[in-house]
Amino acid sequence: MIDTPITTKQQDDLDPLLKTAIQAAEMGGEVCRSYFNREFALDHKAACNLVTAADIESEQVIIDALLKAFPDHAILAEETRQDSLQSPDLWIVDPLDGTNNFAHGIPHFSVSIAYWRQGRPECGVIYNPITGELYHAKRGQGAFLGERQLHVSQAAQLNEALVGCGFYYDRGKMMQATLQAIEACFFENVHGIRRFGTASLDLIQVASGRYGGFFEYQLAPWDFAAGRLFVEEAGGRITTCA
Repeated sequence: MIDTPITTKQQDDLDPLLKTAIQAAEMGGEVCRSYFNREFALDHKAACNLVTAADIESEQVIIDALLKAFPDHAILAEETRQDSLQSPDLWIVDPLDGTNNFAHGIPHFSVSIAYWRQGRPECGVIYNPITGELYHAKRGQGAFLGERQLHVSQAAQLNEALVGCGFYYDRGKMMQATLQAIEACFFENVHGIRRFGTASLDLIQVASGRYGGFFEYQLAPWDFAAGRLFVEEAGGRITTCA
């Protein structure tokens, strides 16, 4: 396991919002880890959109932790709580990003938590409970893995970059559009295309400079709420698909 803890000094420097996000992510991650590679029931929100008991339990643990610290804040979470995206103080939670990976025993998934104020991300945490990698970011203060600050790739053109992508659950027009975009990337001589199935960690790959870019059609707010801040704080840019 890769261990990237927040040091004592860093803990002292963190504001209460980020401290709470880190603690909540670690609690949710412990739930996910306790279920990983065990037998559990699978439910289907759509044909290829899975949800497990770990998703639900992790989400509840995270919500409880956030509301204990900030009882007046709103929460938009993937599975169970859908407060308004327009709420002035809003936590956006994906309790288990990469459920398909998780359900098939692939140790590439995360807990993603972001705090948005007045429609803008202010701090965020992305945590892989299997590797122990815990990423944290605060607006204006950079994005970090432990003590290491993240920076996006210096690649200026697609033919200098490795590109990540994701697929929405739709198996129709959106899937076809994604495949066409992948084809176009290859004609631009990208170094390669990667698809790992966890948008929050894909955005971390961009923030870390491993990917030159990442694209996916129709991401939900919880898929990118924290990842957006990491990319921006690492010197990158988030846009809608053209």
